[in-house]
Amino acid sequence: MDLNTVLLVFSAISFIFYGITSFFSKRMVSEYARWGYSNYRILLGFTQLMGGTGLLIGINNSVMLSLVSFLLTFMMITAVFVRIKIKDSLINMFPAIFYSALNFIIFYNSIA
Repeated sequence: MDLNTVLLVFSAISFIFYGITSFFSKRMVSEYARWGYSNYRILLGFTQLMGGTGLLIGINNSVMLSLVSFLLTFMMITAVFVRIKIKDSLINMFPAIFYSALNFIIFYNSIA
């Protein structure tokens, strides 16, 4: 398994896990409220779950991989701006920054 596939699987599993916890975790309910997105928790969790699944499907479908990794990059850049808006610390912003970069790398490698 090459490095890009390892990064892709890591990101996919992370998004699937995060999407599932968005549905059931009390901590995530409070986080979405803190971010100001309580009403969108289920939709965003579903989007994350589908994004992770799309990355896994993208292992065998380059168009899907390019599209999904681009959309996840955009989603995580938006998450960085939400964190800036609510004045989160850099430590709290780090996961959004990390996954923005990770999915951009996956996207870049999918079109190269």
